[in-house]
Amino acid sequence: MTVTLDRPVKKPTFQGVSGRRRFADLTAAVLVTLSVLVALVPLVWVLYTVIVRGFPAMASATWFTNSFSGLSASATGGGIYHALIGTLIQGLVCAALSIPLGLFVAIYLVEYAGPSKLGRLTTFMVDILSGVPSIVAALFIYALWIATFGFPKSAFAVSLALVLLMVPVVVRSTEEMLRIVPQDLREASYALGVPKWKTIMRIVVPTALPGIITGVMLALARVLGETAPLLILVGYAPFINFDMFNGEMGSLPGVMVAEMNNPTDAGASRIWGAALTLIMLIAVLNIAAKAIGHLSRVRSK
Repeated sequence: MTVTLDRPVKKPTFQGVSGRRRFADLTAAVLVTLSVLVALVPLVWVLYTVIVRGFPAMASATWFTNSFSGLSASATGGGIYHALIGTLIQGLVCAALSIPLGLFVAIYLVEYAGPSKLGRLTTFMVDILSGVPSIVAALFIYALWIATFGFPKSAFAVSLALVLLMVPVVVRSTEEMLRIVPQDLREASYALGVPKWKTIMRIVVPTALPGIITGVMLALARVLGETAPLLILVGYAPFINFDMFNGEMGSLPGVMVAEMNNPTDAGASRIWGAALTLIMLIAVLNIAAKAIGHLSRVRSK
């Protein structure tokens, strides 16, 4: 009969962290914290300056209800209503064209393209569009839409130029969100006999929806502040114009450009007020993106 004796298991001994590692960790934490503070200083400074100088104009009772129509260069009063409406109209038209196109391109690249030549070509073109300056996009739309097709300068042409700037951002953000979705969810759906297109629409896209919405809102906030398309494709109007296809149209960046030639205190007040309004509009879009993403995440649970 063989007798086996249980040998005592040697427990691993914990070795304390060396002083060198503690010093390296502390140094890295201090450097990262200092970098964040250095980056925050100019951002906070700019925001503080815009708020201090732009709030007096924004606090006016007519700022969001009137336009600058009929006001002289040195006259006080008026409001930003025409420019805010123009910016929102151009942004909404741009979003209506960019969001479906960007979503479909991203779905194709993630779910269907694979290593195909068309997929590589599409990725290459998206990378090129991501680095195109706004003035180049504006000149392209001018050459195609106005010079070649003969359409007049209009706010719709501005929206087309903004589409070229917004689509690559939507594609890249959506593509990254779709890649985060676990492959196990797709395989489980396929195992149940669900077609691929329905798996994408019912499982993949809803799972990635919070991140997609955030990326779309950030892309829209980026293009709302572009100035070059406004200068090339449509003039600035100090009055309200709801016609996207004819006539000049006011916008928040357009107010700042137009009032730069106004040396009076009223001109400076309008510039700072328009800048603060634009910052608040972009902040509202970012807050809305976070809220919608949170609600979508809660519903998916």
